[in-house]
Amino acid sequence: MNTPNPWRWIPTLYFGQGIPYVVVMTLSVILYKNLGVSNTDIALYTSWLYLPWVIKPLWSPLIELFGTKRAWIAALQFAVGASLACVALTIPGPAYFQMSLAVFWLMAFASASHDIAADGFYMLALPQHSQAAFVGVRSTFYRLANIGGQGGLVYLAGMLQERTGSMQLAWSIVFWVLAGMFALMALYHHFLLPRPAADTRGLGAGEARGLVREFFRVFAAFFRKPGIVVVLGFLLLYRFPEAQLLKLATPFLLDPVEQGGLGLSTADVGIAYGTVGLTALTLGGLLGGWVISRVGLKRALWPLILVMHVPNAVFVLLAATHPTSLALISLALAVEQFGYGLGFTAYLMYMILVADGPHKTAHYAICTGFMALGMMLPGMWSGWLQQQLGYLAFFVWVLVATLPSFAMAALIRIPEGFGKKVPE
Repeated sequence: MNTPNPWRWIPTLYFGQGIPYVVVMTLSVILYKNLGVSNTDIALYTSWLYLPWVIKPLWSPLIELFGTKRAWIAALQFAVGASLACVALTIPGPAYFQMSLAVFWLMAFASASHDIAADGFYMLALPQHSQAAFVGVRSTFYRLANIGGQGGLVYLAGMLQERTGSMQLAWSIVFWVLAGMFALMALYHHFLLPRPAADTRGLGAGEARGLVREFFRVFAAFFRKPGIVVVLGFLLLYRFPEAQLLKLATPFLLDPVEQGGLGLSTADVGIAYGTVGLTALTLGGLLGGWVISRVGLKRALWPLILVMHVPNAVFVLLAATHPTSLALISLALAVEQFGYGLGFTAYLMYMILVADGPHKTAHYAICTGFMALGMMLPGMWSGWLQQQLGYLAFFVWVLVATLPSFAMAALIRIPEGFGKKVPE
């Protein structure tokens, strides 16, 4: 096995995994808002972009059947780079919304497939003890990609718009920069990724048929788990309020005060929500993991659910008072995102509990599909609902929408001490 230093490829691999997800899920919303698309259309059509992550477990065997994971990674990064270039080309055109949305769809499928290949390659290229040692590096660089994308790139778009006077040109430049970065990243990984012996070039016909049969057997086993109806209800409804809030948070920040928003510039949104907010989200996630490791998921569940949903009230306060201080708005968003980061760790740990067993990797992937579905469906109607209610009433509704999440949390069963660190 050729094993270059993991620091030479793990940070870039997982930074590259995070960027296209941020582009598809977050930058697309800000882009369309800047270009005058309605909240109803933004929420509906960008929510559909979750679909590749919903059905990702269904085509994961294809990554096993054709080619090596190493080859998939480089090819998919080239595909993401080409998609980014196509978005840059479509933005100045008259049919930019339809054309760019089609390209975002292709990018979403490439990104979801890249997730499968990258995670599988990570497990093949590192021995188990190194996998554990670098799991924190993986998550850190994925988070940095989120901050760089949602913070740095949004700020860059805002600055370019102020200098050029054209929002279309500003976003085109941003996407051209991203396209160039991904082309270089694909070349880098083509030459620098290790070549583990276990990363074989597909399977024979008999092995392929066996893999497909095994896939459907493992898939069926997930739905035979005890209490699966409650499990699915929790996976779909835990983030029910957040799924609606997430699609309207940046439009609310960008809309002028006379339309109920806060009237921030694109650059200000990059600072307040994309940098300060995401940093608080990351810190909340770290603290949430530490809390669960100390007291276990069962004891931590209700405090974490409360601290996740109650801070949504800051959006009600922002919509009611319309503060003009960027520092105050940033602080409010940091409180909400910190709580979300804390509460989301409980959801991740519950998915680990559900997936536990002989097929934990495949069953965890299925859980992530339902997690994406739980974000996709509520997000689709959230823009229409906001335009019917206005921002203030919509954010009040988001607080009411926490009730299904609380109801499902009351129904799930968690073993005593699960997730608690055992003293050595």
